[in-house]
Amino acid sequence: MNSSMTDTKAKILTAASALFLEGGAKALSVRAIAARANMSTIGIYSHFKGKQGILDALFVEATAMVSDAMDAGNGQPDAKSTMMAAASAYLDFAANHAAHYQLFFGENDPDYEPSEEAQTAARDAYKKLLSHATLLMPEGAKLPDVQETALGFWALLHGFVGLTRHAAAAHTGVQDWRALILRKVEDHIDLFLTRKADQGI
Repeated sequence: MNSSMTDTKAKILTAASALFLEGGAKALSVRAIAARANMSTIGIYSHFKGKQGILDALFVEATAMVSDAMDAGNGQPDAKSTMMAAASAYLDFAANHAAHYQLFFGENDPDYEPSEEAQTAARDAYKKLLSHATLLMPEGAKLPDVQETALGFWALLHGFVGLTRHAAAAHTGVQDWRALILRKVEDHIDLFLTRKADQGI
């Protein structure tokens, strides 16, 4: 793929992500994306198979960002550092790529079905979270228990991110949401590590 084509596709996806952030999936149409990208609808179709192709490309990008966030935990000296690094990177993703985050974890087009490539990438990112969660569990922990632990951390992060975007967030008195979230994640990790130590692992 030449650089001109790559730049044009990036321009289209940037326009689409901005529209998605402004109005959700309903705001995305080939005509609206073309207008935002300052190009013809034919130009959109020459790079993507319409709206669904654009949604899939955005979803794949979002999945890669989630995967990168999980990779931030790699190479850390212990379980706590692993989980904290991944959590911090996850918050960076949520803050810096709001449209991708919203597409991946929240609203999407009811008619959109992620491609097999997108679904495979999402499963691979989830496996990385499971791998990190395993570090907090007793040796030989069963998969359902690891999954429950991983989902608990995911829900904690996702719930806090949702709170920061709620209209009521400004009235909570919280001055530094990121610091608060990471403290709560750390508390959650410490509970698991204490339980693991008590079991003599």
